Amino acid sequence: MKVVILAGGLGTRLAPMTTVLPKPMVEIGDMPILIHIMRWYAKFGFDEFVIALGFKGDVIKRYMVDRGSLGGHVKVDFKTGAVESHGSPGIDWRVELVDTGLEAKTGARLRKLRHCLDGTFMLSYGDGIADIDIKALLNFHRRHGRLATLTAVRPLARFGHLECEGDRVRRFNEKPQLGEGWINGGFFVIEPEVLETIPEGEDVSLEIDVLGRLAAQGELMAFRHTTFWHCMDTVRDLNVLETMWRSGEAPWA
Repeated sequence: MKVVILAGGLGTRLAPMTTVLPKPMVEIGDMPILIHIMRWYAKFGFDEFVIALGFKGDVIKRYMVDRGSLGGHVKVDFKTGAVESHGSPGIDWRVELVDTGLEAKTGARLRKLRHCLDGTFMLSYGDGIADIDIKALLNFHRRHGRLATLTAVRPLARFGHLECEGDRVRRFNEKPQLGEGWINGGFFVIEPEVLETIPEGEDVSLEIDVLGRLAAQGELMAFRHTTFWHCMDTVRDLNVLETMWRSGEAPWA
């Protein structure tokens, strides 16, 4: 089963890093978040990837080519310019990199991958990481028999939560999970029939035009994930993830 990763957005809220890098190539520790995501899927045996490229897609292409061809022992003949790679980088992945346009929205990018996908597939954004049990997600999807499953999460609040009685603070919770509801955490499982229903055009949104329609038809189910999930929308988010990784307490490690 293939894993699609949407990696074409501009990532403007992570500037200035994203003026020179596409957002999925911003590093946590010494690895791009894109590789962290792929490693998590590979942990569960899913190692065929289709990456939808857009903004600075060549940076991702170059990284993948170098990682695949220059791993292990490398021999360079300066006289002929020949480069030989011996040994393995220790990763048994197959990665297809597809240009889906600079201005395309998420639904339009997915539609442009139809030629790569011939069966049930997984889908993730290129800027979120979690400790989701991928096999449990897939089993849930297969049991309910609908066209699509998304992972529902309740992220931590950015600030401490106060419960007050008049002017007196009754209770203070440091960064609790949001209590007002669930949000879309990505990490989808989707049937191929969905691809044929995505409208043409660059401004088609996965969230509004595709998932919204599936929900209205009763074809979208939610797999509730209650442990770790975190996106990388801002520099603050990046710093949180970096601190987790450096401390050895990253739940997705």
